[in-house]
Amino acid sequence: MSSDLEVSALAINVVIPEALRWTDTRRDEAFTLTTLNVRLLPDGHLAVKAYGRPVGGGRGAYVSFPVPDKPELAALVSDAASRAGELWAAHRGLG
Repeated sequence: MSSDLEVSALAINVVIPEALRWTDTRRDEAFTLTTLNVRLLPDGHLAVKAYGRPVGGGRGAYVSFPVPDKPELAALVSDAASRAGELWAAHRGLG
Protein backbone atom coordinates (compact mmCIF):
# COMPACT_ATOMS: atom_id res chain seq x y z
CA MET A 1 0.00 0.00 0.00
CA SER A 2 1.30 3.42 -0.91
CA SER A 3 2.39 5.77 1.89
CA ASP A 4 0.99 8.72 -0.08
CA LEU A 5 -2.57 7.48 0.45
CA GLU A 6 -4.52 10.38 1.90
CA VAL A 7 -6.78 9.65 4.86
CA SER A 8 -8.91 12.71 5.56
CA ALA A 9 -10.39 11.85 8.94
CA LEU A 10 -9.65 9.65 11.92
CA ALA A 11 -12.20 10.09 14.67
CA ILE A 12 -13.67 8.00 17.46
CA ASN A 13 -16.56 8.47 19.86
CA VAL A 14 -16.00 7.55 23.49
CA VAL A 15 -18.66 7.17 26.19
CA ILE A 16 -17.75 9.23 29.24
CA PRO A 17 -18.02 7.03 32.37
CA GLU A 18 -20.71 8.20 34.77
CA ALA A 19 -18.18 9.30 37.40
CA LEU A 20 -16.42 11.64 34.93
CA ARG A 21 -19.48 13.31 33.38
CA TRP A 22 -20.14 16.99 33.95
CA THR A 23 -22.75 19.63 33.18
CA ASP A 24 -22.21 22.73 31.07
CA THR A 25 -24.51 25.45 29.75
CA ARG A 26 -25.05 26.72 26.22
CA ARG A 27 -27.70 29.24 25.16
CA ASP A 28 -29.26 29.17 28.63
CA GLU A 29 -29.72 25.37 28.47
CA ALA A 30 -27.84 22.93 30.72
CA PHE A 31 -26.34 19.81 29.12
CA THR A 32 -24.95 16.68 30.73
CA LEU A 33 -21.88 15.69 28.71
CA THR A 34 -21.85 11.97 27.94
CA THR A 35 -19.69 11.49 24.82
CA LEU A 36 -16.28 12.58 23.63
CA ASN A 37 -15.40 12.93 19.97
CA VAL A 38 -11.65 12.44 19.60
CA ARG A 39 -9.89 13.31 16.33
CA LEU A 40 -6.35 12.51 15.27
CA LEU A 41 -4.87 15.62 13.69
CA PRO A 42 -2.43 15.50 10.75
CA ASP A 43 0.46 16.38 13.08
CA GLY A 44 -0.30 13.38 15.33
CA HIS A 45 -1.86 15.32 18.20
CA LEU A 46 -5.39 14.69 19.45
CA ALA A 47 -8.32 17.12 19.49
CA VAL A 48 -11.39 16.47 21.60
CA LYS A 49 -14.90 17.91 22.02
CA ALA A 50 -17.68 16.80 24.35
CA TYR A 51 -21.33 16.26 23.45
CA GLY A 52 -24.40 15.45 25.52
CA ARG A 53 -28.09 15.83 26.13
CA PRO A 54 -30.10 18.62 27.73
CA VAL A 55 -30.57 18.10 31.47
CA GLY A 56 -34.28 18.88 31.00
CA GLY A 57 -34.67 16.02 28.53
CA GLY A 58 -35.25 15.88 24.81
CA ARG A 59 -32.75 15.75 22.00
CA GLY A 60 -31.57 19.32 22.04
CA ALA A 61 -29.10 20.71 19.55
CA TYR A 62 -25.92 18.89 18.56
CA VAL A 63 -23.56 21.34 20.23
CA SER A 64 -19.93 20.76 21.14
CA PHE A 65 -18.37 21.75 24.45
CA PRO A 66 -14.74 22.10 25.48
CA VAL A 67 -13.35 19.33 27.65
CA PRO A 68 -12.10 20.45 31.08
CA ASP A 69 -8.36 20.16 31.68
CA LYS A 70 -8.50 17.26 34.16
CA PRO A 71 -5.97 14.42 34.35
CA GLU A 72 -8.66 11.73 34.46
CA LEU A 73 -10.29 13.04 31.26
CA ALA A 74 -6.89 13.33 29.54
CA ALA A 75 -6.19 9.71 30.52
CA LEU A 76 -9.58 8.62 29.14
CA VAL A 77 -8.82 10.31 25.80
CA SER A 78 -5.33 8.82 25.62
CA ASP A 79 -6.51 5.31 26.55
CA ALA A 80 -9.37 5.50 24.04
CA ALA A 81 -7.04 6.63 21.24
CA SER A 82 -4.64 3.80 21.99
CA ARG A 83 -7.46 1.25 22.07
CA ALA A 84 -8.87 2.57 18.79
CA GLY A 85 -5.43 2.17 17.22
CA GLU A 86 -5.32 -1.46 18.35
CA LEU A 87 -8.78 -2.11 16.92
CA TRP A 88 -7.93 -0.45 13.58
CA ALA A 89 -4.66 -2.38 13.33
CA ALA A 90 -6.49 -5.67 13.90
CA HIS A 91 -9.25 -5.04 11.34
CA ARG A 92 -10.30 -8.05 9.26
CA GLY A 93 -11.27 -6.23 6.09
CA LEU A 94 -14.70 -5.81 4.63
CA GLY A 95 -17.20 -8.32 5.93
